Amino acid sequence: MSSLRFPALQELSSEEKKIGHYNGKKITAIFSSNVFTGRTIREYLSDEAYKSLMASVKSGNKIDRKMADQIAAGMKAWAEERGVTHFSHWFQPLTGTTAEKHDSFFTIKSDGTAIELFDGDALIQQEPDASSFPNGGIRATFEARGYTAWDPSSPAFIMETGHGKTLCIPTIFIAYNGESLDYKAPLLKSIAALDKAAVDVCNYFDKNVTKVTATLGWEQEYFVIDENLANARPDLVMCGRTLVGHAPAKGQQLEDHYFGAIPERVFAFMQDFEQESYKLGIPLRTRHNEVAPGQFECAPIFEEVNIAVDHNSLLMDVMARVAKRHKLKVLLHEKPFAGVNGSGKHNNWSLATDTGVNLLAPGKTPRTNLMFLTFFINTIKAVHDYADLMRAAIASASNDHRLGANEAPPAIISVYIGTYLSQVLDEIEERVKDKFSEQDEVILKLDIHKQIPELLMDNTDRNRTSPFAFTGNKFEFRAVGSTANCGSPMTVLNTIVADTLKQFKKEVDALIEKGEKKEIAIMHILRKYITDSKNIRFEGDNYSDEWAEEAKRRGLNNFKTTPEALDSFLTENAKKVFFNNGIYSERELEARHEIMLEDYVKKVQIEARILGYIATNHILPAAINYQNVLLENVKGLKDLGLDESTYKAQLNLLKVASGHIQNINDNVEAMIEARKRANNVADTHKRAALYCNDVKPYFDKIRYHADKLELIVDDKLWPLPKYRELLFLR
Repeated sequence: MSSLRFPALQELSSEEKKIGHYNGKKITAIFSSNVFTGRTIREYLSDEAYKSLMASVKSGNKIDRKMADQIAAGMKAWAEERGVTHFSHWFQPLTGTTAEKHDSFFTIKSDGTAIELFDGDALIQQEPDASSFPNGGIRATFEARGYTAWDPSSPAFIMETGHGKTLCIPTIFIAYNGESLDYKAPLLKSIAALDKAAVDVCNYFDKNVTKVTATLGWEQEYFVIDENLANARPDLVMCGRTLVGHAPAKGQQLEDHYFGAIPERVFAFMQDFEQESYKLGIPLRTRHNEVAPGQFECAPIFEEVNIAVDHNSLLMDVMARVAKRHKLKVLLHEKPFAGVNGSGKHNNWSLATDTGVNLLAPGKTPRTNLMFLTFFINTIKAVHDYADLMRAAIASASNDHRLGANEAPPAIISVYIGTYLSQVLDEIEERVKDKFSEQDEVILKLDIHKQIPELLMDNTDRNRTSPFAFTGNKFEFRAVGSTANCGSPMTVLNTIVADTLKQFKKEVDALIEKGEKKEIAIMHILRKYITDSKNIRFEGDNYSDEWAEEAKRRGLNNFKTTPEALDSFLTENAKKVFFNNGIYSERELEARHEIMLEDYVKKVQIEARILGYIATNHILPAAINYQNVLLENVKGLKDLGLDESTYKAQLNLLKVASGHIQNINDNVEAMIEARKRANNVADTHKRAALYCNDVKPYFDKIRYHADKLELIVDDKLWPLPKYRELLFLR
């Protein structure tokens, strides 16, 4: 029987695997060496061009054509000195991956002279095909024009691929009529909206604040397995996860992998991809073994949210490319293996002022503590009012497998703040009454640092079950999936906090106009927000059945599947917050809803096809071959005249195997029919619901019988690499 499993296992045991380009240099010696930033910009640009670029980065000022030409010339000179011959606008379409179209600096003048050219027009704008990317109906096939436009706030970089080098310019991607077709354009709008709203509120406390920056520190979890073993599994190749596979006797139950010694082959890979990341300016700081066997994590230092999103997208590309040098495969799917932990991408979000203050860190004075409480409570209120949008922002076919499992938060959005801060909010709620007396002004002098031990940077015990937890000086959005582009959840979070801060200022100003003292007015509105948002706060076990029941009583939604979660994007509440803050037009919002539903349908459809293929082309032939072996054995024993009781075990195995074979066959046929019915439905939402409710349930049914066959079929006949091989052999 032909199978890639056994050649892969043989090669795994016989070949030298440590292949890479790690050079052992100090990180500071290579950090940002392939990025057009810092001193490099000063070296290659005139003072005039440098000031123009910095003004655009800091305040969004438009760069005129003359300056764009100078900046482009400086970039080209820098890139060519490093062996670059091509440039590309690098963008993040709604495919979930990055995109690039390479053009050479080479051109020919009218007199036939060959020259190298890169001018301001090429830097600022290009025109990729917009109809071939997901667009939700915004562009028809015959309406192909789309534009990429330079984002000066994210520095250009040189991508090294094999022996080639390309100058990459981060850009937004929009349709001919200006509608956004990517993750970056709405993210930039949300950053601007949050900056303005936060500065307005900061000025209650400090008039020197002129800019507030959203910061992000992501944590990327991933699996690493042998490339040849992965290639022997059609489900891993096409879907990024295993659709069948029985759990090994040893999984993660001994908890011996978490923070354990990193395997040598994986360590070599880590050193290699970290080196490539450092050259691109990605400030990786942490690496370690995660809980599941074969699972790992890396995390960077916090950055401005737009650059952090770009860096995470870059990192995922780099990891996949570098893994091939080591004959490894990186799996970023949220749940590549059943029965062990899946992978998330925790988004740690905070706000920083241009005066050096973290707005989500308790201060050392009554004034700074009141400022902290203001932004802390407004964030909780925002999540309360727009919890369904938060759920929609992390919805995907792959994340559905992870949410609510033993390593991820449930689909119910809640906020965890810990004992100390719960007591602070309860005290404010209790003491700030309709009439605020002079004696009660002591509440303004809450010394939060005395209530929060300074020894503990994370002033709460970490609640790993909470989807949105306060962890000392930031909020951790734990429900984001490992394959996600961080731009989507960060756009939603920035937008809803901006909207809440705008409403907060409006309400505080109204009280001040009535003669209320500013601090007293702030406390009254904070008390109101604490009361209004109390239902979203939960300090217990988010996995428990009791919480699901309690959440329902509180009126919190529990959208367990992507199709129902995505509907939250089209509610009046969602439209209002996105429209009022200039993030999406109605057409853009509807298009994104359509794109995400289509993505869900396509991914479940592909998995259904691959599962049917594996079942009928791999599992059933192996099972039938084993069945024939048993039949020959039984026939031979019977021909010898032996009593049936002497081959009772073989007969029982035949019966059991035949039952599983029949069940797989019947369920595959039923799944195909369900898929045909779903494909005949034109409405995308209805088709997604059919794939979710009618097609997907067959996955578990087929898997159950396939995994049972894996336990009884002769190992030499089983064609697919098993979990014990995928997860433990390196």
